[in-house]
Amino acid sequence: MKTFDLRTRVAAAVAITCIAVVAAFAITLYQASEDLEEGLIDQIVTEEIDFLLQHHRDLPSFTRDHGPNLQYYVVRDPGDLQKVPEKLRGLAAGMHEIGNGIKEQHVAVRIVDGIRFIVAYDAGPHEVREQQFKQLVLFALATITVVAAALGYWIAGFLTHQITDLSARVASLDPGLRRAPLAQQGQDAEVSALARAFDQYETRIRELLTKEQEFTGNASHELRTPLTVIRTSCELLATDTGLPEKARARIAAITAAAERMTGQIELLLFLARAEPMAAHETVDLAECVDTAVEPWRTEIDRKALRFDNDIRPGTMIAVNRQALNLVLANLLRNAVQYTMSGGIQVQWTVPTLTVADTGPGVSPEQRAQLFERHYRGNAGSDGFGLGLAIVKRACDHCHWRIEVTASPGGGTAFLLTLA
Repeated sequence: MKTFDLRTRVAAAVAITCIAVVAAFAITLYQASEDLEEGLIDQIVTEEIDFLLQHHRDLPSFTRDHGPNLQYYVVRDPGDLQKVPEKLRGLAAGMHEIGNGIKEQHVAVRIVDGIRFIVAYDAGPHEVREQQFKQLVLFALATITVVAAALGYWIAGFLTHQITDLSARVASLDPGLRRAPLAQQGQDAEVSALARAFDQYETRIRELLTKEQEFTGNASHELRTPLTVIRTSCELLATDTGLPEKARARIAAITAAAERMTGQIELLLFLARAEPMAAHETVDLAECVDTAVEPWRTEIDRKALRFDNDIRPGTMIAVNRQALNLVLANLLRNAVQYTMSGGIQVQWTVPTLTVADTGPGVSPEQRAQLFERHYRGNAGSDGFGLGLAIVKRACDHCHWRIEVTASPGGGTAFLLTLA
């Protein structure tokens, strides 16, 4: 349903009110004019028939000539009746209206001592003037409608310009930048109260952002130190020529995991501070998928799952490597965690990367909430419900699109569009 802005609604309210008042006045005036005219015509006809009766009493042979609008008839015998128009012959005593519009007649009939007295008044000219008056009223109403709409729109603009100005300033707010308060001198009381509320709300947001940035900075700093120790220790162990190959493989895996964690910490720090991310670099997409799934190989083997990386080796794309690794790691972790049998498949159809599993799937009702913080589709699952929220945050930051749908295999498919 289409909605209109405040100015349009105020203008419409003013215009409708003016039109309603003027229309009511015009209708009342028109009806009063019509009633007054009807009353005057009936009075003329009544006076004329009284005049005719009075002169007939004084002079029984008295007759009166027809006028432009009045016709007089005295019916004493059948011969006189033939002189009366047919439509007036059978009328009973009293007042009558015959015809309509410009052919309307008001007729008075009196019967005294067997003699019928008829006075007919042609109301056509009055009806013509009445129609002209009606047209004048309609023209005035149309003119008032246009004037009221224009005046209402101008008044609405005058009344809402402070709100419009405040709305534009609120839309341009950036909690990271200092600016003049929204509340200013000369504002209406209601607008000033709203502006102060926005100022207070922005202050709270800025305080929260400051605390979040301090926390993420501190956490990043504290986590870098043990990760550096882990990498350094692994490098020292790798120099020991007496280590068996199995131990060297484990050291290499620990080193790779520490490096990935360092990159993810840097990425999360960028996301928390909403800072620009590192420039795009060209990466091998199949290799990125293999790297992201490596920590879950043991779990995949334990569950006897099938993992198919259907991306052709050497498929190169330009992306932010850290962001892609973070998104892939979370999507693949979820797929491994919720898939108990069957397998996981990763496909690439430019520009969309699809991660599909044969797990329990996600209902259409759950899909709308799946990327919300702390939401877990399975209440009994481990974790805090942050993985997909982080994925959505990273995708928004990189201008990627992430969608979830049903997998052809009966599970869930995540579609990551890298464009």
